[in-house]
Amino acid sequence: MRSVIAGLDVVTLQQRTQVPPDGVVVLCHGFGAPGSDLVGLAEALVELEPALAAVRFVFPGAPLHLSDFGADSRAWWMIDFDVIAKLRTASPDALRDFRRVEPEGMASARRNLHALVGEVMNTSGLSYSKLVLGGFSQGAMLTTDVALRLEEAPAGLVVLSGTLLTEDVWRKKATTRSGLPVFQSHGRFDEVLPFTAARGLERLLVEAGLSVEFSEFNGGHQIPLEVLRGLSGFLKRTLELR
Repeated sequence: MRSVIAGLDVVTLQQRTQVPPDGVVVLCHGFGAPGSDLVGLAEALVELEPALAAVRFVFPGAPLHLSDFGADSRAWWMIDFDVIAKLRTASPDALRDFRRVEPEGMASARRNLHALVGEVMNTSGLSYSKLVLGGFSQGAMLTTDVALRLEEAPAGLVVLSGTLLTEDVWRKKATTRSGLPVFQSHGRFDEVLPFTAARGLERLLVEAGLSVEFSEFNGGHQIPLEVLRGLSGFLKRTLELR
């Protein structure tokens, strides 16, 4: 079902209709992808774990339209890829400085997603203990930020090929999420967001007391089948499905 929630274009899927659903999973796409980019994951995850059939999957489209990237290409905030490329060869100090600065436009995206999550959960009739929040690439960065800032902790966080941003802020806020289950995946040969940065994010979360399941794979900036297998099991356990 397509709708507009909190000003964002949204696709909502729930294979087995029941009220309330057994849980809610909000997944946000990456930079330059169409708003529907991750929609196919719902069917794949249910096929791998049938208990997810009564879970409500919510796929919001980012608010920014990128005409240079093709039809319906979107972004949560703009990225300067020249800066990202330079950082690959920069010193560790330069990388740390970069991670301390919030990207321009991230605050607006945070407000958008925060409002959407509130409306989605109110409609579902469920508490945040039945919400898993996550995404891919830029969507994973945004949902990590929002999951650490929500007034009430979600049931879990999914970080698919994400990276570490606003390090000082996330480190502080992560201490309020001790015990939060996290599923994180990353390709060892990711050409977009380095594997080492993903490991840095994992260390930050673990040091703050979050419970991180890290799925690494021989691949690039993608979501392979082995990750979907791990994710389907994580969702079943985290949402306490039978």
